[in-house]
Amino acid sequence: MPGWNASDMPDQSGRVAVVTGANSGIGYVTARELARRGARVVLACRSEARGHEAGDRLVSEVPDTDVEFGRLDLADLGSVREFAAWYPYERLDLLVNNAGVMALPYGTTADGFETQFGVNHLGHFALTGLLLPVLNATPGARVVTVSSFMHALSNIDIDDLNSERRYNRWTAYARSKTANLLFTHELARRTAAADSNVLAAAAHPGYSDTDLHTAGPRMTGNKFTERMRHLGSRTLAQPAENGALPTLYAATAPDVPPDSFTGPSFAGWRGSPGPSRRAPWTLNDRASERLWEASERLTGVVYEGLKV
Repeated sequence: MPGWNASDMPDQSGRVAVVTGANSGIGYVTARELARRGARVVLACRSEARGHEAGDRLVSEVPDTDVEFGRLDLADLGSVREFAAWYPYERLDLLVNNAGVMALPYGTTADGFETQFGVNHLGHFALTGLLLPVLNATPGARVVTVSSFMHALSNIDIDDLNSERRYNRWTAYARSKTANLLFTHELARRTAAADSNVLAAAAHPGYSDTDLHTAGPRMTGNKFTERMRHLGSRTLAQPAENGALPTLYAATAPDVPPDSFTGPSFAGWRGSPGPSRRAPWTLNDRASERLWEASERLTGVVYEGLKV
């Protein structure tokens, strides 16, 4: 895959894709490039105003495209269920679990989960499970979950998934990104055992210039840290157009294997897509199974037909 870019994507005509967090950054570029190749794209976003603005911008960049907004707040399982019930199509070729938060001050979701674990993992776990029937009904469907190279900073603590004993914003972020990879590992394992047609893969954008880096300090009013992160992103990070390439590759390339992890090829930092290193604990069957069971219990979303 050396030198692979968005122009190398196969034609997506007739395919339907849902991209979470598609109003900005990696998510927006992912949605735009899928639309450019002919896919019908659902922008699954928390803010109706920003979602519609993104849709208008996408249409201005890719005229005559088929794009639709669907409200989805991953911090509220009620909203996740409403989105899944609203989903209007009989097929779903691609679900891109892209939305996320990073290094926020301690907080909880509408359902009482630590925010980073709740949004980055549990919201996407519930969404995927609720959309699984339509994914299973679509030949060649894929679920691509966006993790981070920073997952390597920490394994999950299965006995303290919501960081109730002790909270460190970066540790909690790393654990949520480890959870993304354990989810992908277990989903791949269970779909294989069930002879499902759904392919589960993961990707990460390396160090990319998006608003994700400044959200945490903005919430705490730390202007200095916000400015420094903004400066670092502008000077050291690759643009979102490049950061989206691993996701697009995992979503569309014909040779993507189940449970793969695609990232930038240069030190996992920047460059064209390639196989990415992952911490060994993200491939642990027992850990992924325990997280899966806990996630079903916490969200109330049971993956019927994917029991092992």
